[in-house]
Amino acid sequence: MRRAILVFAALAIATAACAPSVPGQSSSSSQSAPTANADRLTIGTTADVVNYNPLVGNSRTDSWVTNLMYPHLTQMDESGKRVPYLATEWSYSDDGKTATVKLRDDMKWSDGKPVTADDVVFSVTTVQKEKFGVVAGLITALDKAEAVSPTEVKFALKRPDGTFLDNVGFWLPVVPKHVFEKAPSVQKFANDADWVSAGPFKLTKVERGQRYIMQRVDDFGPGMPAVKEIVFRVFPDVNTEVLALRNGEIDLIGNVLPPATATELKNDPKVKLQQIPSLGWAHLQYNTKRKPLDDVRVRQALAHAVDYEAIRNIALKGFAKSSNSSVLTPSLPDYVDPSSKEYAFDPEQSKKLLAEAGVANLSLSMIYDQADPNIARWAPMVRDSAKKAGITIKLQGLERNTYVDKALKRDFDIYAGSWAVMDNPPANLGLAFKTGGFINYAQVSDPKLDDLIDQAQRALSAADAKAPIQEAARIIHDQVYDNVLYVETFNIAYSTKWTGFKPMPSELLSILNPLSLAAAKPAG
Repeated sequence: MRRAILVFAALAIATAACAPSVPGQSSSSSQSAPTANADRLTIGTTADVVNYNPLVGNSRTDSWVTNLMYPHLTQMDESGKRVPYLATEWSYSDDGKTATVKLRDDMKWSDGKPVTADDVVFSVTTVQKEKFGVVAGLITALDKAEAVSPTEVKFALKRPDGTFLDNVGFWLPVVPKHVFEKAPSVQKFANDADWVSAGPFKLTKVERGQRYIMQRVDDFGPGMPAVKEIVFRVFPDVNTEVLALRNGEIDLIGNVLPPATATELKNDPKVKLQQIPSLGWAHLQYNTKRKPLDDVRVRQALAHAVDYEAIRNIALKGFAKSSNSSVLTPSLPDYVDPSSKEYAFDPEQSKKLLAEAGVANLSLSMIYDQADPNIARWAPMVRDSAKKAGITIKLQGLERNTYVDKALKRDFDIYAGSWAVMDNPPANLGLAFKTGGFINYAQVSDPKLDDLIDQAQRALSAADAKAPIQEAARIIHDQVYDNVLYVETFNIAYSTKWTGFKPMPSELLSILNPLSLAAAKPAG
């Protein structure tokens, strides 16, 4: 086997059986809130769980809860490297067309059945057949998955793909075959009652709009979680979460703090701020299929009409760094290209480029999620700096579902948003910039770029993928297929009464990942 990645390190936490329950609707909001103590970790969130099916794209709260219920083959360490979870080792064949994963043998579903290779095969094959979610776009090289034994899976690939194991290992939740296979469509399976799961905590009570209670699994053996109970409490907004944290009603705010709020909490002696690097980036994308945005000079003019430094210093309060207008961010040192330079804020250069393109009185609309506090702060700054270049940008702050729908339908001039986790450039650039890519919102179609991304994906190591992916990133930069504004530094707030959290880079994972919550313990 070549490029074998043999990983026998002990897991930082254990995953184990979870008992089923049926969600209940609380008839009263006057119940006393759980207070922090040595046996309970209480987490604030601003959203209910919408979807208990982990194979379907989830919101943050959905993911926080279901990640504690359904195992992935791998997890991630603080640097973004894959670490064992259900899988103990993984490797490629010499020709890169077979991938093998070996599993631990001591995990059980809550009904007592073992977690086996059959569950892994069912999970990945279901996504492949029904073609739903981001995972489907990440496993296009898969031909067939086969359970060689209860603890070994072989993946036959249609082509060499050095991103496959990273993608399937980290992104695919493993679900119980004997439960999910009964659904006519797994994609449409609600999974909202009588859960059969296998994580470090079991969901025992749901009071929609109020709290989600999860109990520790005591009989797993080594690595049992330190905390006995996790409670997710639902709040209307960040301000009420902050008040609850300061009052000792909760121990941790799950969602990332807006920069202004993080600045206010910096000197609070009862609060610890954990800074988390982002694996994604905030950006503007221009619809390359709409005139005059199909002209690279117009896109470059727009890139020169953004005051990047002002956005980072004013809107983000300094909790952001430049990516030098590159999709290879400082969070990915194995790929970052030091030769990339940020587009200068230069209204006169914008005017010159527009004149060369024969475009006058340029007027465009820009969609953004009005509930995103960061984008809501910098969207007007983009509009105002563009005015200095003679460009009119009409802001369209939208309710999230409408915003997502427009993005998926490519119904926009300018898309303002952010990627949460872009941790594997060969895979992620394929999704976002390859012709027909699942999240290719800008509708980029560039044969040379496609070829370079294909070369990087066929490489079986980051070292071999580096040259083609850097060249691909330079094309994305020069053609302004993506205008990267910044890489955020996230702030998570928790009580100083707690310690032991294991951070992962990204807003989605932060310190609410399974490894972290199982390792958390009272300070002192």
